[in-house]
Amino acid sequence: MDESMADMAESVKQYGVLVPALVREKPEGGYEMIAGHRRKMASELAEKKEIPCIVRNLTDDEAIIIMVDSNLQREQILPSEKAFAYKMKLAAMNRQGQRTDLTSVPLGQKLGKTSRELLAEKSPDSNTQIQRYIRLTELITPILDMVDSGKIAIRPAVELSYLPKEQQTVLLDTMQLEDCTPSHAQAIKMRKFADEGRLNEDVILSILSEEKGNQKEQFRMPKERISKYFSPGTPAKQMEDTIVKALELYRKRERGKDRER
Repeated sequence: MDESMADMAESVKQYGVLVPALVREKPEGGYEMIAGHRRKMASELAEKKEIPCIVRNLTDDEAIIIMVDSNLQREQILPSEKAFAYKMKLAAMNRQGQRTDLTSVPLGQKLGKTSRELLAEKSPDSNTQIQRYIRLTELITPILDMVDSGKIAIRPAVELSYLPKEQQTVLLDTMQLEDCTPSHAQAIKMRKFADEGRLNEDVILSILSEEKGNQKEQFRMPKERISKYFSPGTPAKQMEDTIVKALELYRKRERGKDRER
C-alpha cells in the first residue's frame, strides 16, 4: 500500500467517500465499476461496507473512455500506464467513428478534426506527445520497464519502438552486458540501420560504444538502498530530485552548525 492510498483510507474513515464511484449494470446481474477503484480500495481499508455509486447505462467503448480518463487523472502514473491508457482510449474513439486504425482516425471528421486531436484537447499531453506514448506500447516489456524506471527517456524509447521485436531483444541483451542505454541520437541511428536491414548485434554494440555528445560521468547507486524511502512506482527522476533536495537541506544545516562554532 502506497502512502497516498493510506492517506485516502484515513480520509474515507473520517469523512466517507465524497465523490461517488461510477458503475454500470452487468448483463448477468450485479454491477461493474468503471471509475473509483482506488476509492473502493480505500473504503475497504477503512473498513467501510458501502461506497456511494452512480449507475450509468454505458457501452463498452464509453466505459473504456471514462475508465482511461479516470486513470489519467492520477498524480503518479507510469509512462507505460499512460501509453496503454491512451491506446485503449484512442481505439475506443476510433470504433465510435467506424474506423479501427490508429494513424488516420476520422471520429471528428464532421468537425474537421481527427480523434487523436480530439483526444489531445481533453488531455494534459499534446497530440505529438500522445503519439509518442502510444508508440511505447510497441516495446518489449523489459525495455518498457526501463522507460518506467527512468533508465531510458521517452524520445529514444520511441525510436527503439520501431525496431523489430527480435532486434529489441538483442539490444536488451547488449544494454545489460555493457551496462548502458542509447541516447536519442544513437536510437535514431539504430532505427535507420534497422530500416535499411543492416542492424545486427555488432552494429548495436558499435553504436552503443560511441561516446555520447553530452556524456557526463555517471554516479550509480543500487535502488535497493533508497527504495524504502519512496512509494512504489515513484519515477527515478522524482527520486533523484528528492535526494538532491535532501542533500541541499543537509548542507545548509551543516553550514549552520559551522557558523555556530
